[in-house]
Amino acid sequence: MCIRLRTTTMELEEGEPVGLVTGLQAGAFLGLYLGFSLAVISVLTDPTQLKRLGGLMCTPPVLGAVCLGPFLARRRKPVDLGKRPLSHARETLASFNEGQGRWRVLSHVKSDGMSIRIDMHDLTNLRGVVDAALPLSNHCSVKFIVGRGVQTSRQPELRQRVLELVEERVVLTRRKRTAKSIEISPIPTVKYVDQQRKINRALLILLPIFSFFAWLEMK
Repeated sequence: MCIRLRTTTMELEEGEPVGLVTGLQAGAFLGLYLGFSLAVISVLTDPTQLKRLGGLMCTPPVLGAVCLGPFLARRRKPVDLGKRPLSHARETLASFNEGQGRWRVLSHVKSDGMSIRIDMHDLTNLRGVVDAALPLSNHCSVKFIVGRGVQTSRQPELRQRVLELVEERVVLTRRKRTAKSIEISPIPTVKYVDQQRKINRALLILLPIFSFFAWLEMK
């Protein structure tokens, strides 16, 4: 049992590699993005060079797939929720059931396919549920449904009370407030966002450089 639980946790935290096929497709897409940019420069410099235009549209995607595909294939997929984390969340929070007509895991703990949604309305033990639910955010996103926090809300004080409990325990980079919820992101998601920003920054830096040298070559 312990070994199985440890393996499940590892899969939830790291996910599976996207695979070579997806890596090749991603590399080809990046190459197509570069090729399209170079093709635009080719058209602006000499619209009659149709052969060069076709080469710029076809060659970079192939090179991108071959050169970047194996590297991108090692990237890991986002956490796959499915039914397992939802079942685990309901088992974890089952002890806080307050009976029919009040807070229950079957009616207040759900999944939207991307995160675990915990409706905090009708709940008496807010601190207990927050404390028990926060470890779940190590594996998948957890959303506390708290309403807008305005006077016309059913429980206007709920949003601020839950927010204070979350702020005591979770760093700012993992917290996100929306109109009706407070979301806690897992650490792998935070790392993924940071990596994505680095890739976008690299594209913004390298693409103008490649375009400039291509323009000099075609001029």
